[in-house]
Amino acid sequence: MCTTAVERPVPRGVTGARRKRVVGLGALVVVLVIAAAVSLAVGAGALSPAEVWHGLFAAPDPDQRLTGIRLIMWTVRVPRTVLAIVAGIALGVGGALIQGYTRNPIADTGLLGVNSGASFAVVLVIAVFGFTDPFQYVWFAFVGAAVAGVVVFGLASIGRGAGNPLTLALAGQGITVFLAAMTTAVSLTDQKSLNALRFWNSGSVAGVGFDVIWPVTAFIATGLVLTLITLPALNLLNLGDDMARGLGVNVALSRTIGVVAITLLAGAATAACGPIAFLGLMVAHVARYLTGPDYRWLVPYAGLLGAVVLLVCDIVGRLVVRPGELDAGIVVALLGAPFFAVLVWRGKFRSA
Repeated sequence: MCTTAVERPVPRGVTGARRKRVVGLGALVVVLVIAAAVSLAVGAGALSPAEVWHGLFAAPDPDQRLTGIRLIMWTVRVPRTVLAIVAGIALGVGGALIQGYTRNPIADTGLLGVNSGASFAVVLVIAVFGFTDPFQYVWFAFVGAAVAGVVVFGLASIGRGAGNPLTLALAGQGITVFLAAMTTAVSLTDQKSLNALRFWNSGSVAGVGFDVIWPVTAFIATGLVLTLITLPALNLLNLGDDMARGLGVNVALSRTIGVVAITLLAGAATAACGPIAFLGLMVAHVARYLTGPDYRWLVPYAGLLGAVVLLVCDIVGRLVVRPGELDAGIVVALLGAPFFAVLVWRGKFRSA
């Protein structure tokens, strides 16, 4: 007579926690949809819901005003809204990953030298080739970000401290300082590079068309797929490398996949928007507060929070100095700098 194993019941507390996390994800999606709708309506000239709907879905109309609204929607507001969502997800997920892989709770995606690598590439190609169109130099920015990430990871993988999160952080800081100095040196010798860097370095989701957004989104999608692959191992890596090895994790391979994912996510977002500081840092901490340390939940929360925060900051930037605008990166920095100061003041840097 054969016996069948009795399934062990799931504890009620675990089921309740999972339900709360699912509800939280749903709530974030709703907030993101609302923020996107507001983003489409807000600008130099506010649009009513009916005008937004017409601009998005209605057929071409002989009315010149409605035709103008349709043009504004599809050439200005829809692209910047889509870019804010895509870049926010990328930077939020990248921030959660970099904190997980370095076990450093005040780490940001700039730690891998991604921002400084992109900045240096931008000023270099403008100075050498005279490029001024974002579509021309955005690809060099992405290459610069990727090369910087690979160099940092390569330096952190050699020597006595190979694979150590502290070694990775120190290598990233060293490359960041070096590239920042090189960027300053090039920009000071070329006025066009200095002007372009001043605009690009503030971090903005405006002025970028779908010809840039779609290819950038493809790189970000690849980074998200790699993220999903590495999440189970990341949970184990946070128990310590020795413990993770004992549980069957290939530490070197997992960390390599993670760094590639971070580079794709942060590099693509930075190339399209310019460097946006503190976003990944902030949303990763808020996500950890809401979900706990399980990266299978923390990362999706961080991605959605990143999209919401970047979109809301872009909306605020359009409203506070009307008819002018504050770049989204400036608003994020105004929010993120005090957040970072509070983290340090509370001693959060002492524990992951």
